[in-house]
Amino acid sequence: MTNDYQILKRLYKSYTKKYIKKILTSVFFTLILAGSTSAVAYLLDPAIDELFINQNQKLLYVIPGLIILAFASKGVSLYLAKVIMIRVSQNVRRDMQIDMFKVLISADTKIIDNKHSAKFITNLTNDIGMVTNLVSVAILNLFKDSFTLIALLGVMFYQNWKLSLIAIIMIPLASGAARTLGKRIGKVTNEQMIKTGTFMSYLFEIFKNHRIIKIFQKEEYEKKRAMVVIDDLKEKAQKIAEVMMRASPIMEFLTGIMIACLVYFAAILVSNNELEVSKFFSFLAAMMLAYQPVRSLATVNITIQQGLAGAKRVLPIIDEEPEVKDKENAKHLEFKKSEIVFENVIFNYSKEDKILKSINLNFPGEKMTALVGPSGAGKTTILNLIPRFFNIQDGDIKIDQQSIYDSSIHSLRKGVSLVSQDTTLFDDTIKNNIAYADLDATDEEIKQAAKYSFADEFIEKFPNKYETMIGENGVRLSGGEKQRLSIARAILKKSPIILLDEATSSLDAETENKIQKAINFLTKGRTTIVIAHRLSTILNSDKIYVIDGGENMGSGTHDELLNTSKIYKNFYEKQIRKN
Repeated sequence: MTNDYQILKRLYKSYTKKYIKKILTSVFFTLILAGSTSAVAYLLDPAIDELFINQNQKLLYVIPGLIILAFASKGVSLYLAKVIMIRVSQNVRRDMQIDMFKVLISADTKIIDNKHSAKFITNLTNDIGMVTNLVSVAILNLFKDSFTLIALLGVMFYQNWKLSLIAIIMIPLASGAARTLGKRIGKVTNEQMIKTGTFMSYLFEIFKNHRIIKIFQKEEYEKKRAMVVIDDLKEKAQKIAEVMMRASPIMEFLTGIMIACLVYFAAILVSNNELEVSKFFSFLAAMMLAYQPVRSLATVNITIQQGLAGAKRVLPIIDEEPEVKDKENAKHLEFKKSEIVFENVIFNYSKEDKILKSINLNFPGEKMTALVGPSGAGKTTILNLIPRFFNIQDGDIKIDQQSIYDSSIHSLRKGVSLVSQDTTLFDDTIKNNIAYADLDATDEEIKQAAKYSFADEFIEKFPNKYETMIGENGVRLSGGEKQRLSIARAILKKSPIILLDEATSSLDAETENKIQKAINFLTKGRTTIVIAHRLSTILNSDKIYVIDGGENMGSGTHDELLNTSKIYKNFYEKQIRKN
């Protein structure tokens, strides 16, 4: 989507068309504004003739009254036009942000993984802000200043057509200069938005890793890194400001030439009795009033170019079609024993890397199956494929003999819970974090889930208990406490399939023991797939798969694998020696 006309057409059809009545109402008020502005200029002619030259006492109050009325009408109509367009622009902003958020919340996992969250935030705020400026500022100024300029030109032509032609010559010159500046602004703005996104990404990392920065005493190092990025942003912002400011001297220069030419020719016309002094002052007033709309119209292209640059970054995100989506007429997945089968599954994140190589796996229903193998073997990938975070390239995955690709994603994910090493919690209360699994859950059900996960032991120690705010990603909780909340959430969901990815990793022995008890309750009678760095936690698994290089290198119980799998035996012996 690179064509400017296509982008504007798309913005109209998707976002502004629904508000066309309000926009037309605003346009109506700009017509009143244009008429009022031109009336002010026109009234100077009879004011000079009747009040100063002829000294007509009858019009002493009439003409000043009309001038006041014209200015009042101008002020009210401008206010109403702006208010309406501000409301339209804010509605457009809301609509675009909602559309973008809907896409992002439903986007493929790989889309989110491939772009830092801060850059999406920049798109949601700064870029959409530029688009709404295009809708409010650019559209309003375009109509307001065009109508005002036309009305004032009408007054100017009425007073003297020869002088009007001289003034008109200057308008294309100003517009051409602004168009060139606008294109430059669009390019620099695009560069600035990219740099802004990078800076926000950097800030996210700084706040997230502030403890690491302190422990390694890298404050000065990060200050220097930040200064480089900030200086770069300053340069881009400075460039934008400088380019925008170039419009001012250009317009002043052109205006100076215009006025000088007009004064010169007006003097000739007056001396030849072709122009009355009163009409010249009325003409001059109209021309000076026209200066603002001409200047505004000359710079409106800059706002348009900025808006188009923002739209070029936002609209592709809104138009992004997810790869992971329901087939037409997708069926509701029925869970019985929840047996999971991988049939010749091939998967890769990119064309270069084949993560899973035609792998066949069978996870018995209502049993616990463990995945062991070296880092990068494909274990976590296997877990991620079950709730369809990614689509496979070939093969099939079935639950109770139903292909998950023929089933609705909603019904599939409803039956799956995930507890991982990287526990995700929200900056909310303990109660709401647990209830995230089931927003209709009663307080009693939430407390039961906390009890079974042994989370109630620390929850009850807080003064506000379940109403305790835990901070961003549970910053006020220990690793073990966060993990127990995660398990409580999974317990509340009551899913027939449980996925455990290093759920007891990096915990002390006492905490691990409590969490293991919680996991035992969570997984009882449910189909469970577990990845564990400590083999001691999976020795009693009903089945163990050895995964290496994206392939199934053997399966069986712990005792069977000790006799049949060298890889498993080496893993086990290494851990025994460590202990």
